[in-house]
Amino acid sequence: MASFACPTLRAASLGHSSLRRRLMLLSRPAAEPFGPRSSSRRSRNVAFSTTAAAAGMQPRISFSPAGRSLFDQPLAILVEGLRPQQEVTLRLSLEDETAQRFESRALYRADSGGQLDLSRSPALEGEGGSFAGLEPMGLLWALRPQKPLRRLVKRDVQRPFRLELEVLEGHGEPSRVLAKGAHERSFLRDGAKRIPVREGRIRATLFLPPGDGPFPGIIDIYGTGGGLPEYRACLMANYGFAMLALAYYGYEDLPKEMKEFHLEYFEEAVNYMLKHPKVKGPGIGLLGHSKGGDLCISMASFLKGITVTVTINGSIANVGATLLYKDITIPPLGLDMKRIKMDKSGYADIIDVLNNPLEGPDRQSLIPLEKADGRFLFIVSKDDRNWKSEFFAVEASKLLQTHGKEKPEIICYPGAGHYIEPPYMPMCPASMHLLVGHPVTWGGEPKAHAAAQVDAWQQIQNFFHKNLSEQGEKCSKL
Repeated sequence: MASFACPTLRAASLGHSSLRRRLMLLSRPAAEPFGPRSSSRRSRNVAFSTTAAAAGMQPRISFSPAGRSLFDQPLAILVEGLRPQQEVTLRLSLEDETAQRFESRALYRADSGGQLDLSRSPALEGEGGSFAGLEPMGLLWALRPQKPLRRLVKRDVQRPFRLELEVLEGHGEPSRVLAKGAHERSFLRDGAKRIPVREGRIRATLFLPPGDGPFPGIIDIYGTGGGLPEYRACLMANYGFAMLALAYYGYEDLPKEMKEFHLEYFEEAVNYMLKHPKVKGPGIGLLGHSKGGDLCISMASFLKGITVTVTINGSIANVGATLLYKDITIPPLGLDMKRIKMDKSGYADIIDVLNNPLEGPDRQSLIPLEKADGRFLFIVSKDDRNWKSEFFAVEASKLLQTHGKEKPEIICYPGAGHYIEPPYMPMCPASMHLLVGHPVTWGGEPKAHAAAQVDAWQQIQNFFHKNLSEQGEKCSKL
């Protein structure tokens, strides 16, 4: 396939430094609650810390917000009661619902008052640190599984993740534990509703924000992992959207494998949302990642009532399974497994496996995007190793404009990998691919990927609010 530079569109091709600035701006309200802007408050903190250290007070950890916060919100961490300039290691861990442990570490040095504020104190370079530099949320996005090839996902959105933070003496191993703290990261905001949906063939979960509504409606579809992932839809609902997390295979009585999908099933889900009294019309939005992205493009191309479509590293060709709708059949895009390359870690690099949907018989796998109405936003990772997301987005833009449709927005993120998730989810560098049957590399550099997730989350919210809400309605902020 040809290689294309991402178009220079609004907010497109954001550099790492630009993303870092945006991340800091978004994080500032919650990341600096301890008053660094006030000289008198800072003096009191220094005096208190110095007095505490001199009096032999035990170090202690403070979180802001205290106790619990939403997973996609910034979390401030403060350690007090250390010796001036004391070197410590911070170790963060959590366990998912399958008892898989994820852990990160960072090396720090307390200030002259014995205080460590992660919004102002950079992590130090050194062996054993998961990251370095001023990264207030680094301990979260740098989490890594103790067992390889595990990806952190939230299976039960009604139960928060529990973070365990330890302050360890010095930068070496083994280290004495100086302080411990715990914090919960939740997904469902107080007052939001989670409603299982088993209506007709639909297998889904509807999330409604607090309040009477009606709310802009969005259907959320994930990729080839199957099942019913709810965590992205749940978090999005916290910002004023009626979100339907939709399963389409590998769940309850739905097809067990990816062989063929009938678009009538997805049409049933669209009609369910359009008729729901809590969903604001006249149209709804679609949000899809990976395989979910090309399903959303197919829905926008064939079904009525779609106003906005957002894809995250999606395809413009039908991939992985035959798509059927009425008398129309779209075969899956051809591939050649011989084009798999193995990286230095022994994981498969599948970036070149798919055929070019613009050439020869593979053109029959192209989704007729020119039939679609509504507006499009393509979120693209420049280091996506799953497939050529940037190529797909650029070709989608050409196709739409050639047929007189509105030019879509394309936002590219250098250094980001395939799994663009809600903010502060750790990057998954490699995991098992169900269709390939082998561990594959997903691409991405952790810091750049983390910054991309923060920015993309806000861009997606803004795009949906702008195009689904009433004119002039204020956009939800992180």
